[in-house]
Amino acid sequence: MSHHLSGPDLRSPMGDARLDMTDLFAFTVPGDRTVLIMNAHPAVPKEGSAFHPDAVYRINVDTDGDHQADVAFSFVFSPPQDGRQTVTVFRATGQQARDHEAGGEKIVSGGPVAFGAEPRTVTSGPFMFSAGLRSDPFFADLEGIAQDFKWTGKDWGADKNIFSIALEMPSSELGPDPVIGLWGRVSLRQDGQLKSVDRGAHPSLTAYFNPENSAKTAYNEAEPAQDWDTYLQPWTEVLQHTGGYDTQAAEEALRTVLPDILRFDRSKPAAYPNGRALTDDVTSARLNMVSGGKITSDHIGPHTDLQTQFPYLGAPHPEPASL
Repeated sequence: MSHHLSGPDLRSPMGDARLDMTDLFAFTVPGDRTVLIMNAHPAVPKEGSAFHPDAVYRINVDTDGDHQADVAFSFVFSPPQDGRQTVTVFRATGQQARDHEAGGEKIVSGGPVAFGAEPRTVTSGPFMFSAGLRSDPFFADLEGIAQDFKWTGKDWGADKNIFSIALEMPSSELGPDPVIGLWGRVSLRQDGQLKSVDRGAHPSLTAYFNPENSAKTAYNEAEPAQDWDTYLQPWTEVLQHTGGYDTQAAEEALRTVLPDILRFDRSKPAAYPNGRALTDDVTSARLNMVSGGKITSDHIGPHTDLQTQFPYLGAPHPEPASL
């Protein structure tokens, strides 16, 4: 189910929904601007939740194709108090971008987090930023998938809310090459140490390819630069089992998602796996991949509450459903 519930036993990492990265989006908008959106916390309840104050939420950007972060945006949230929370946004470059700690230039300091129906947007130099409660854009017939692909027509995400982190900037802020690579990460500080508890870029990988709990935990802690060497063989075996692939066909298919970095050529329109627009049917794309073309769609379409203006996600549902 996209990247929702990417921890052991199909639960959130550390059993904490606040640490659960759900989706990563990358697309361009008019004016030669790039939008990056990272969502977290599947099925936010009606009230009483916020971003984790001991976590570092991060969007990593590879600008030269070496599978290492060259630019990193880190988001650190204050402890919630009286229904309010603030966020500080850091932009790191070079070697500092490869450290999981939040570092570099502060581009937003003490920005407001929106828990109501209206987003709160901060403009800082060339950046637009917003964080808070929004409607989850993820769509899929998860019940049908769980029932051995007997489709129900029910969209699991139709009534869910998430916490969203959205950035919009001139495309030049991410380097002159239109091709970039992206992945998200959530790290948690415990006993003075920062530990990566979730990471990913392409949707629905760990759900299909990392069935063992130990594999899920190791994956969430790892760096994408090691993905090809680590996961080529076991993931090839998964595709051979689920889709009847031979070794060569499996390797060709896996080159799209390994390493787990979302490539985006910004000279072309975003359409997964070239970036990811909010309306891209990633569930059907993954079903088609793992089934070897036997299952091409779950017959669920994109949400209609998306906005044409920043931060682009729809207003939160007033009576959200729980998991």
